[in-house]
Amino acid sequence: MTTGSLDLRSSGSNGSLQQQQIQNSLLSLPIQTTPLVSSRKPAKMFKEKDRLFHWICKFAPRNKIGMLLLSIVSAVVSVWVLYVGKGEVTRETIILKTDVQSKPIFEEDNTNGAFSSKLKEMEKIANVAPPPSAPPNFLGYTLPPGNPCESFTLPPPPADKKRTGPRPCPVCYLPMENVIALVPNAPSFSPVLKILTYVREDDLTKTEFGGSEFGGYPSLRQRSDSFDVKESMNVHCGFVRGVKPGHQTGFDVADSVLLEMETCQGVVVASAIFGAFDIIRQPKNISEYTRRNSCFHIFVDEETEAFLKNSSELRSDKKIGLWRILVVHNLPYSDPRRNGKIPKLLLHRLFPNARYSLWVDAKLELVVDPYQILERFLWRKNASFAISRHYRRFDVFVEAEANKAAGKYENASIDFQIEFYKKEGLTPFSADKFPITSDVPEGCVIVREHVPISNLFTCLWFNEVDRFTPRDQISFATVRVKIWLKTNYRIDMFLDCERRNFVIQGYHRDLLEHWAPPPPPNAPAHGHPPPLPSITIENMKLRTPPPQRF
Repeated sequence: MTTGSLDLRSSGSNGSLQQQQIQNSLLSLPIQTTPLVSSRKPAKMFKEKDRLFHWICKFAPRNKIGMLLLSIVSAVVSVWVLYVGKGEVTRETIILKTDVQSKPIFEEDNTNGAFSSKLKEMEKIANVAPPPSAPPNFLGYTLPPGNPCESFTLPPPPADKKRTGPRPCPVCYLPMENVIALVPNAPSFSPVLKILTYVREDDLTKTEFGGSEFGGYPSLRQRSDSFDVKESMNVHCGFVRGVKPGHQTGFDVADSVLLEMETCQGVVVASAIFGAFDIIRQPKNISEYTRRNSCFHIFVDEETEAFLKNSSELRSDKKIGLWRILVVHNLPYSDPRRNGKIPKLLLHRLFPNARYSLWVDAKLELVVDPYQILERFLWRKNASFAISRHYRRFDVFVEAEANKAAGKYENASIDFQIEFYKKEGLTPFSADKFPITSDVPEGCVIVREHVPISNLFTCLWFNEVDRFTPRDQISFATVRVKIWLKTNYRIDMFLDCERRNFVIQGYHRDLLEHWAPPPPPNAPAHGHPPPLPSITIENMKLRTPPPQRF
């Protein structure tokens, strides 16, 4: 909108010309584009001024006084027009800006249909709720500078020429109050694999060597496919029959026990005794926090249950000390050692809601709190699977020969397994395999988090035990390297002397029965040394290696 200016001539003109100029100027006043209500008041005022103008012209003489009056009237009208015009321009500008800013971006545009359609599409996208973000993963942590465990290094082994066998070494554990504060609130990262499900089928047919009904007789093609790690996988992992593990699948437990196992949501500490082969060894130095947030379960067969009842150790609540005794029926294997591999490697299937597990062979006595072990060997290293190296052997081929020499299993079966792995590319251990530090684990202790990739590892490791020999130390390296090549997933292998720091190795029951009878209940115990304190920030006392029995 434009406004006309009112230029008045002050001299050199007659009255009629000045009157005509005034009328022309009035006709050139701005046209109001504001609403009708706003334009009525100025029109009424124009009429009043017009009557005043005619009245002045009627009575004023045609002289200088009349010209002066006309000039005054014209000046007043000019000032009024400028004032009202400026206000209307400002009003219209504000209205225009408000309309532009409040106009919907998806308003229909008849001149550009494509653009309008795009705007509507953008509106639909904006109205859709964004997808939920992926849950965060635990990324580990670094101990603060000055923490004794941050700068802790292993001292050199003692120079004792008379004792050359394996021995424990000092380990720096954080105090329990610090450990509790560091418990991860999110799972660790699982590379590549995100969803893992398990094969379930009732009609089983054995088409190739090895395997069992409990394992589902996976073919060699299925075995090969299981090592091709993808984002979502369905693999054999025992318990192929029945609705859920432990219920009409083989390795069955009572339904009430299954419900109890499903309630274990924190840490599960597990062991097993089959054939009454071992005695119950009670964990020591267990904090109240761990007692409230952990499950201690030991699997036994019916023969072991009968032995425990006869020894009067089993209470009415099916407990012996901290251990909850779980009786297993319908064992799938005739070999107790192979049955023992089921809870050892498949705890994530038996305890589907547990976050972490600590497997301890029945011949071992646990003397450090499980949460301290988890902090030291998993959380501090940002690992989800930890196992100790063998104290002496690092090569699978050497391990196989040692198994044959000790009569651990049939020589022909061990040779067949080794030849099969050689054809797949297994090579002797050497420094060229670094950062891999060993191909042979000491598998009596397994510390792990139940995430998809670690669950896959133990499933495929169990499948090798099911197909070949139960000597899991022979099959460990093959499974590890196949998964590592696809995912770069690394198994943390700590020193065997560190393992011997938190477990004390005992003897099997058959050997103990040939020795002197145990002392009376009130007599001082000589079987195991008293537990030694862990390293804490307050006292910085190293756990002195306890004496071992061989």
